[in-house]
Amino acid sequence: MSSARLSALDASFLDVETPTAHMHVGWAATFVPPDDGEVPTFDELRAHIAGRLGRAPRYRQKLASVPLDVHEPVWIDDEGFDPARHIRRATGSDLSQVVEDVMSVPLARDRPLWEIWIAPNLDDGRVGMVGKAHHCMVDGLAAVELATMLLDPQPEPIANVEDRRDWRPEAAPTELERLAGGYADRVRETIGALIGAGRELASPDRLMRLPGDALRLTGTLADTVLPIAPPTRLNRKSSPLRHLESVRRPLDDLRRVKSEFGVTVNDVVLAAVAGALRAYMIEHDDDPVPLKTMVPVSVRTEDETGDFGNRISFMFVELPCDEPDSVRRLERVHAATTQRKQAQEPEQSDAVLNAASYLPRMFQRLMSRAVASPRLFNLVVSNIPGPRVPMWMLGLELEESYPIVPLAEGHALSVGMTTIKDDACFGLYADRETLPDVDRLAWLLDAAVDELFSRATAPRGEPLTTV
Repeated sequence: MSSARLSALDASFLDVETPTAHMHVGWAATFVPPDDGEVPTFDELRAHIAGRLGRAPRYRQKLASVPLDVHEPVWIDDEGFDPARHIRRATGSDLSQVVEDVMSVPLARDRPLWEIWIAPNLDDGRVGMVGKAHHCMVDGLAAVELATMLLDPQPEPIANVEDRRDWRPEAAPTELERLAGGYADRVRETIGALIGAGRELASPDRLMRLPGDALRLTGTLADTVLPIAPPTRLNRKSSPLRHLESVRRPLDDLRRVKSEFGVTVNDVVLAAVAGALRAYMIEHDDDPVPLKTMVPVSVRTEDETGDFGNRISFMFVELPCDEPDSVRRLERVHAATTQRKQAQEPEQSDAVLNAASYLPRMFQRLMSRAVASPRLFNLVVSNIPGPRVPMWMLGLELEESYPIVPLAEGHALSVGMTTIKDDACFGLYADRETLPDVDRLAWLLDAAVDELFSRATAPRGEPLTTV
């Protein structure tokens, strides 16, 4: 696989990484042994995963910088690639502790930016897996696709031609070649941008649309920045220590709420998070105030399915934690997300991100750090589709998988939700020093879903309940 350059968005996740903010996405999953009790050994599992890497060539590549920082780094084949450095055995039998140990350590940048840790003997007899990959390499959807690459829709593995193909690393470009390539790409991009601008000015129809496009982009920037996110206990000085709490619900519970109130599943997730955070604030004697959440939105097209890198944009939604009634919270969330979608905020944000790619690297870094600031948003809430059918890995059936959404500097909580068969699996990923009682927040999230479900199934005309 030839070298490929990071996009400006990909590179931004390198730029915002700090010793206390590790920008890896990931998951924590459990597998159920077969009825006959024959569990594959760690060596068998590692060989299985290593044998699937031909389907994802990026996982045998590492980053190489461009001299003088004239352009983003490029991916090159790792000539010393060894699967054993990336597929590791976890010595613990408690999956929660494995997650803490694995996720509290950054990925080394001198090798491919991913690891999979296998816990073959959990206390309850299941097999655990914790995976992580740097956000510059994959977005949340691509991380799920990596996980499913290891799985099969039947207990027996299905062979693929890529699994049997010998891999030989391509020679890495020299520093001079990377420098020349970086300059050439910058010139090509600048000329392309100028030609595109010239076409806009030469076309009367496009020229007429320019003021409206400019206004929409300006409005998107204003909506992104304003209102400033309020200071909260979720946005204090970061530590490198991480913890994952989980909540597992039948997906039909969320769908019942969705159908009853005419909203989306994502609206239900956001409203439940708002309810949990409201109750958490009250328990800590904080005034329940609206919080600002960043909601990643995939802009990956069908043609880009299976591609690496980030094909995401963002919209910013106010969580109405000040609203005591659960249904009114849901209505306010739905109104906010509908307005954002009608204004094409994800598309406009994507246009802003694309435009930023033409800026010099120094300005891109400054912009990346500004966007990751706790002044811009309080937390991230992400809804990531997962496999809806049973899946297996060497006869082990996937039971549950909880997403891990990275924490930028000054952020103590992110919430991810993914679907596994008929379940909604919530992962509450936290800075365990700043938010040591995230287990309580997980309980409150479960209770917030209960409350919405009870309202959806209650007879019409019952009085509103408030919390």
